[in-house]
Amino acid sequence: MNRAMATWMTATGLAAATMMAVAVPQAATAQVLGSDAAACTGGGGPAILARIEGLKDRKGNLKLELYPANEEDFLADDGVLIRAGKTFRRVQVPTPAGGGTPMMCIRVPHPGRYALLFTHDRDGKNKFNFWSDGAGFPANTKLGRRKPPLASALIDVPSGVANVTIRAQYLRGLGGFGPVDPD
Repeated sequence: MNRAMATWMTATGLAAATMMAVAVPQAATAQVLGSDAAACTGGGGPAILARIEGLKDRKGNLKLELYPANEEDFLADDGVLIRAGKTFRRVQVPTPAGGGTPMMCIRVPHPGRYALLFTHDRDGKNKFNFWSDGAGFPANTKLGRRKPPLASALIDVPSGVANVTIRAQYLRGLGGFGPVDPD
């Protein structure tokens, strides 16, 4: 190997190492949103860390809701579930104005299987508006026009943190709910 090639490789290696050193702390320090954030950082858990992709805009609030993993309780009224002593938990945050992909954390009572719902409450009225709000589930299957099946919402949570990426979906004409077209 000649001196010019060795110099180029050394410079390229240093540049790559510098880029990695700059990129890693930013990724490692991405802000985890929600009142349960501590459960997803520093070896916490059991919890779910949800990376939310495909937001239509940066309006309103983002919400994660945790349900029991059975047909009867999936998407049931939270008051009914709580009165019956069943699993239900909600974490809601204002939609971040910018800064990349939102990461939300929600604690779970113990390791196991749960159903998880994400909603983007764009008008901030805390009630799902079929015409404007978004929704998503761990399976990221197209929602269409029907009630989502339980299978699309299931997630297994270990004693630590379960990581999931949820792609937001919005009403898209007669085809029902689907992801927003990428720019």
